Order: sequence, then structure tokens, then C-alpha cells
Amino acid sequence: MKLPNRDFAYVPQAKIKDYLLSETHVVGRSKAKFFRMFGFDETNIDALEQGLIKIAQTQDVKDELPSPHGKKYIIDGTLSTPLGKSVKVETVWIIDIGQEKPRFITAYPG
Repeated sequence: MKLPNRDFAYVPQAKIKDYLLSETHVVGRSKAKFFRMFGFDETNIDALEQGLIKIAQTQDVKDELPSPHGKKYIIDGTLSTPLGKSVKVETVWIIDIGQEKPRFITAYPG
């Protein structure tokens, strides 16, 4: 199964800048270490954003989970990195109650 409304999937910029790439965020700093190791940083946020959206739009949903806020979708995929390598990641998306657009929640090494 594909992510519902996948053509409208989006990644809030703050989720990348203040979480995935933040070396000081309590939860995000371990993820920042991973993404930065492969060349992602503040100069190429758009590349990371587009890579995450590509996963949401092209890969199959691995799992669906109910949430108090909506339905979460787990999707595995591969990111092309600024260093020319490909890395496997697991991404989590949510369609909030009353909304239609899938919103990015998090990603981590797959």
C-alpha cells in the first residue's frame, strides 16, 4: 500500500533544522549525528526535505499505527546524500485527525 495522499506529503522546515539536524536537541541530536555524517547540514536542508518526500511518495507503507492525533505510517527508503552515498532510513508520517496531507514526523537509520 502507498501512503494516502502521498502527493501532498510535506516536511515542516523546523522539523529538519531544529530536530533532525540539531546537535543540541535532546532527542534529535543522535539523529543529527547520523545525518551530518553523510553530509546533510544547514546548507542543504532542501535536499534532505526532497529526499524524505520522495520516500513518502514512492515507497510502500511498511506499517500503520493508530495515534491519538491521527494515523501514523512507517515507510522505509533510501536517501541519496550530499557525499554521493545512499543510506537506508525509516521514516514516520502522520495524517492528523481532520487533515488530509501526510506530515513528516521523524526519520532514523534503517
